[in-house]
Amino acid sequence: MAVEKVDTLVVGAGQAGLAMSGHLSRRGVQHLVVERSRIVEKWRTGRWDSLVANGPAWHDRFPDLAFDDVDPNVFVPKDRIVSYFEAYAEQIKAPIRCGVDVISAEKLADGAGFRVETSQGVIEARHLVAATGPFQRPLIPAIVPNELGIVQVHSADYKNPAQLPEGAVLVVGAGSSGAQIADELLRAGKRVYLSVGPHDRPALRYRGRDFCWWLGVLGLWDAKTRAPGMEHVTIAVSGAHGGQTVDFRRFAARGMTLLGRAGAVTDGMLQIAPDLARNIAGGDANYLSLLDAADAYVSKNGLDLPPEPQARVFDPAPDCVTNPILSLNLKQAGITAIIWATGYALDFGWIKADSFDAKGTPLHDRGVSQVPGLYFLGLAWLSRRASPFIWGVWHDADYLAGHIADRQTVRS
Repeated sequence: MAVEKVDTLVVGAGQAGLAMSGHLSRRGVQHLVVERSRIVEKWRTGRWDSLVANGPAWHDRFPDLAFDDVDPNVFVPKDRIVSYFEAYAEQIKAPIRCGVDVISAEKLADGAGFRVETSQGVIEARHLVAATGPFQRPLIPAIVPNELGIVQVHSADYKNPAQLPEGAVLVVGAGSSGAQIADELLRAGKRVYLSVGPHDRPALRYRGRDFCWWLGVLGLWDAKTRAPGMEHVTIAVSGAHGGQTVDFRRFAARGMTLLGRAGAVTDGMLQIAPDLARNIAGGDANYLSLLDAADAYVSKNGLDLPPEPQARVFDPAPDCVTNPILSLNLKQAGITAIIWATGYALDFGWIKADSFDAKGTPLHDRGVSQVPGLYFLGLAWLSRRASPFIWGVWHDADYLAGHIADRQTVRS
């Protein structure tokens, strides 16, 4: 089989790969996008049925294509997100080849590109963009023995309450996924336990503006780094049911039992860290800091945005916070299923290049790796806080496409 040659090979046709294709096309860079499944497959099958975007339609999109059939302030359902990206791929005439599994990629012997082995043959590319995103390998901590007979599902494989057996559910993880799934299960009449770790908790709307707007005008989307050890703190926000500020106290008031971080399981007993009150307080501090910054911005700029003093009023701490459960007999609690909303690990084992640290994390500067011609796109904190989001990845792709085009200019 003949070796196919391209200037730039983009691996992954999710939001990152599509953004990359758009910017490469605009610069006249010949390229090919390969995808093992369908475009934006994670939005199709790696999410639960009722998922909506966490940001409003005016924000969660690319700048060169708006949603033409929804209110800009609406949180768009996942199926409409899929059709949006399908339309975008058609708009930019993206050269996408689906059903192609990338097996390995390594530097060519002369150092002038990469040899990429795929399920459909070998491709040689001068530039290689890993646009596989942050949701690569679901993480399920090995702490609950299978012999307990409890159904264990990662949030990537959760679809709806009907797929779970009768009985109570433990949801581990209180970021967007965990909070929204726990809320859905509670609404479905399930007995729900939610393990809450450290998290950020922005107000979904404040003084007439949504949190995406506030993060923008306050420059928080452009934050370059976080404090050491805080890179992976989750954001508890929900666009479900018209959008709501996540408040774990209100979950508890509706019958949900809140727990601290889940620990080991011994003889059917789940050990629970005594950190629930601290984690709730940390989320509150993050919430109030955003309100403080917003109030200061309104005052400084003389904006006519009505005050919202009630936003600072919290419900009383529920009993499960003031008298936390530190161990839980899973059987006695009636728990028959666990949803692990515990995130993902990166998996770049297919790239045979010296561009990773000891943990397998890419070494890069704004997505430009230490290996000439190799790029990463779509990762959390690639260049700033916004990087893994739809709007943020579009800007990162613009930068990387410019870097590739500049290399072409130097070569010519």
